[in-house]
Amino acid sequence: MGPKFQVLAGGAGLLLVFSLTITGVYDSWRGRKLLTLLRRYSLSLAVAAAILTTFLVFTKTSEEFSRLWLAYSIILVWCGGVGYRSLYYFYLKKLRRAGKNLRKVVIISSSIEHAKNTFQPEDLKESGYHAIDYISAVQVERWMGGGQLYTELNQRPANEVWLDMPLSMGSFIKDIVYELRHSTVDIRFFPDLQDIQLLNHKVSNIVGHYSIDISCTPLSGLNRIVKRTEDLIIGSLICLLITPVCLLIALAIRFSSPGPILFKQYRHGRDGRRFKVYKFRSMEVHQETDGSVTQAQPGDPRVTKLGTFLRRTSLDELPQFVNVLQGRMSIVGPRPHALSHNEYYKDLVESYMWRHKVKPGITGLAQIRGHRGLTDTLDKMEKRVECDLEYINNWSLWLDIKIILLTLTKGIIHKNAF
Repeated sequence: MGPKFQVLAGGAGLLLVFSLTITGVYDSWRGRKLLTLLRRYSLSLAVAAAILTTFLVFTKTSEEFSRLWLAYSIILVWCGGVGYRSLYYFYLKKLRRAGKNLRKVVIISSSIEHAKNTFQPEDLKESGYHAIDYISAVQVERWMGGGQLYTELNQRPANEVWLDMPLSMGSFIKDIVYELRHSTVDIRFFPDLQDIQLLNHKVSNIVGHYSIDISCTPLSGLNRIVKRTEDLIIGSLICLLITPVCLLIALAIRFSSPGPILFKQYRHGRDGRRFKVYKFRSMEVHQETDGSVTQAQPGDPRVTKLGTFLRRTSLDELPQFVNVLQGRMSIVGPRPHALSHNEYYKDLVESYMWRHKVKPGITGLAQIRGHRGLTDTLDKMEKRVECDLEYINNWSLWLDIKIILLTLTKGIIHKNAF
């Protein structure tokens, strides 16, 4: 290997170490899943490779290095990193099954039954922890009254103390932390939030203060840029591919029934902002009474013969790719409902309006699972909203790609579309 390759390899190595540090790959593995570790490692390597490639292009030195060598190097580094982490991960699991490499934990809870159900021994052991005792908050309060809490916990050789309590016991938690101010054990607080609907919950540091984010959008910062880039690239390619089909559909609508080619209607977008959604018209021109919106029914006389085909094959949705390029919709996301439906269901379905924390989509998790079409019962709408919130909670670029691919195989034509 020549001097230039040695310098490049050394620089790439330092760049990868920096990337792995920034993404938290070098943080403790305890309590983390293997898939999460491998995803972060793959992301870090991809970022380092992208930066390295950009540097070579802008310095006009890319021609001095073999592209095949670069590709093989990246693949070998990825295989080596994934292989090493996988082997070490399973080695740790083997050690922990044998009772080694475990951090001992004392769990203080407002409900011992709740704590034992939440922190089950097998789950703890797999993650590298061992609960040596579960102590009720009532017992702890007695010890604190006699100034014995520090002494009692010292008799239990724990590395960590976990506080499993609701937020309403904040002052009691503060007292426990004060009583343990002379102890060197790690103290962790696990707030009991089971009675609260959560959306993309996490802990943030805002102006120097920690906050528990109960309901936040995942599509902010870098994620928002990634999502928009995805929409522009994939949306532009799809628009190029479907243009001939759209022209044929437009001509067919023009000559099959009187009225406009496109159906336009206001819907709620991200953060509840209104926007005009586009569809190919699939119904005869008619007037709704009192501003209401009546969903299409099986055998609905308002739907044209061509419209039946368009709705059944989802071809009526194609103009919404224009909404995507405009930035008002996304390719993947919760389907936008009529304004009147939002007003009706927001009081009936818990957290219904949280669907609008992201841009509405042409397809989504609910659609590939078959929850589309007529929502004539509350149960049907609840299942759709449940899927939408699950999507928002678990959003990733890979999930979007998976939904797009599944839409092509099972989400375009469906029995519930009419």
